Amino acid sequence: MSDSCCSHNCAAPSSARSPHYRRVLWVALFVNAVMFGVELVGGMRSGSVSLLADAVDFFGDAANYGLSLLVLGRTVRWRARAALVKGLSMAAFGVFVLSRAAWTLAGGAVPEPVTMSAIGALALLANVGVASMLYAWREGDANMRSVWLCSRNDAIGNLAVMAAALGVFGTGSAWPDLLVAGVMAVLALSAARTVVAQARQELQPFTVRA
Repeated sequence: MSDSCCSHNCAAPSSARSPHYRRVLWVALFVNAVMFGVELVGGMRSGSVSLLADAVDFFGDAANYGLSLLVLGRTVRWRARAALVKGLSMAAFGVFVLSRAAWTLAGGAVPEPVTMSAIGALALLANVGVASMLYAWREGDANMRSVWLCSRNDAIGNLAVMAAALGVFGTGSAWPDLLVAGVMAVLALSAARTVVAQARQELQPFTVRA
């Protein structure tokens, strides 16, 4: 069936089409793009896998917010497709983090905890702010829900990075950083599974009709 076929189930939710939601997504896009640069530089200088992982996550989220803005007001089919892309990108992020952690473990480098802690705190403030703005849309369709899940998981990840920094400082070992990187990867894979499953469910009627 054509995407132009619009029953009440095909139209985008009015909340998703609201100017307020669009403005919130633009703010989230800007915040995530800035924090990607900050954490990328900080992760490289400190040697922290969890910071680098969080930087990649910020980059992915910025792209996801841009994609969400692109499909606002479109049909369920287009929004579900966007959510599917986002879910797969979250899964790719999880695989990347696990691979990077294994590489660092083999090298035996210990990250610098002060930089980790400072940037982790800044990232936490950024993500809590974004998650608070998106809270009202946490129960929307797959596309809206994926945006909320990304922000929620990011805030949890920032707390974990700060805990890892404390662990590295106390032990002089890279293990806390690597463990947190692993947890962040699991969170990404879990959220990806949720988003992809809902997106596939929303796409199923169109697949059957095709």
